[in-house]
Amino acid sequence: MAKGPDAFRTISEAADELHVPQHVLRFWETKFTFIKPMKRAGGRRFYRPTDIAVLRGVRRLLHDEGYTIKGVQKLHREQGVKRLVAAGEGTAVAPPVEKPAPAPKATKPTGDKTALLEALRDLETAKARLDGLLKG
Repeated sequence: MAKGPDAFRTISEAADELHVPQHVLRFWETKFTFIKPMKRAGGRRFYRPTDIAVLRGVRRLLHDEGYTIKGVQKLHREQGVKRLVAAGEGTAVAPPVEKPAPAPKATKPTGDKTALLEALRDLETAKARLDGLLKG
């Protein structure tokens, strides 16, 4: 008899559903503070349906999309649990839109900048000479 969608899952049932070994779930608990299954007497873990949804997202990000553990931690920190759940459901949540940095204003070369531009011209001239020697 199968459990209902709202039933709690043991670690073995969660591992089977997510297609990962049980030790991986225990490891993820140490790396991701947002994974906190309910623990009963004797330390038995029970995963709520929301826990399974988050784990599904973590699994997809790590195993299918190539994220690192630090990458998933950063994603959680910046976008929250909803982003992880969305990843598990296969829907993409758009990353936050970052404003592009304003383009630097053109200024007249002064001081060090003039010296750098002269050095760049000298290097380009030297490169052109070397290219000519290599071809001939």
